[in-house]
Amino acid sequence: MKILHTRPRDDGFHMPAEFDRHYGCIMIFPHRRDSWQNGAYAARKAFAEIIGIISRSEKMIVCARYDDYDSARFMLPESVRVLEMESDDSWARDVAPTFVTNGSEIRGIDWGFNAWGGLTDGLYFPWDKDNKMARKLCDSMDIDTYDKRSFILEGGSIHSDGEGTVMTTEACLLSKGRNPEMSRDEIETELKAYLGAEKVLWLPCGIYNDETNEHVDNICAFTSPANVVLAWTDDRNDPQYEMSKRCLDYLENAADAKGRKITVHKLPLPKPVTITAEECAGLDDMNGEPTRTPGERLAASYVNFYISNGHVIVPQFGDDNDKHAIDILSRLFSTRTVTGVYARDILIGGGNIHCITQQIPMADRFRTGG
Repeated sequence: MKILHTRPRDDGFHMPAEFDRHYGCIMIFPHRRDSWQNGAYAARKAFAEIIGIISRSEKMIVCARYDDYDSARFMLPESVRVLEMESDDSWARDVAPTFVTNGSEIRGIDWGFNAWGGLTDGLYFPWDKDNKMARKLCDSMDIDTYDKRSFILEGGSIHSDGEGTVMTTEACLLSKGRNPEMSRDEIETELKAYLGAEKVLWLPCGIYNDETNEHVDNICAFTSPANVVLAWTDDRNDPQYEMSKRCLDYLENAADAKGRKITVHKLPLPKPVTITAEECAGLDDMNGEPTRTPGERLAASYVNFYISNGHVIVPQFGDDNDKHAIDILSRLFSTRTVTGVYARDILIGGGNIHCITQQIPMADRFRTGG
């Protein structure tokens, strides 16, 4: 593995779209007891179900700590590669490398990671194991990696259409805990240079009470070029209504890098999901303080789906809109099977299905996958 100090766009590389055919997926076996209730056992079952579906159509790499390797190997299909690697938590989308490609080769980007805000408003400390994962993964796969640890960025804060347009939120990338010394224009310049983009769409906000400072992957996602799904509620008394409306107004007046108007498909939100006292009791404290409060609203959203080569895996919450979300996504992804997975046990940990997955693009030397 080479550590690169050039910029991907200058080298002819770009971030592909998630809906493009790809080689595989990276996940991290859950373990953190102040994130995952009752020793992460329920979360592990949910992860294993998702891994099983993904592995039907693409390669799977699952990272597990030394203490959890045997458990992961026992629970997961034989086709899944279990890689022993230490981590602070299990959010592969945010700590694994962002992969870029020139069509025949893939490379990784090793961003800086500070647990979604560092000492300003981050979610845990320390985060040094997570911050090392991107480079370790590239090394294990013999993939060259761009050193960009000086720039704080999580994979869930960006979406690409693969054709020059990248989408993010102001609430996240302009937050004080990430790159406070940089202006919006300076951040945009870095995104274009490292993701091979020509245009950045800046949505104003994300999902209410999203502790990642409102990642874009919970509010809006590309389903095809110039088409997005947007998390939506018709309830004007819900604080999410104004947040989604601001994003809708922005997108309806936006064009992508090729000058195409953005078509917005509203994806209804479930009714507000809150954590119970019993669920809180199953979580360990962090430094003597609880990590959740009974009645706390969780950032549930159907937009947080994962697109595998054969499936679209959609979180389900036992809500009336579960099936409605699957029906909408089935129309938008007609060549894939849209499959629901009950995701409450993942949501308690602070994220959802998209948050725990990171795609590996296709390249010439990976053509055997998928």
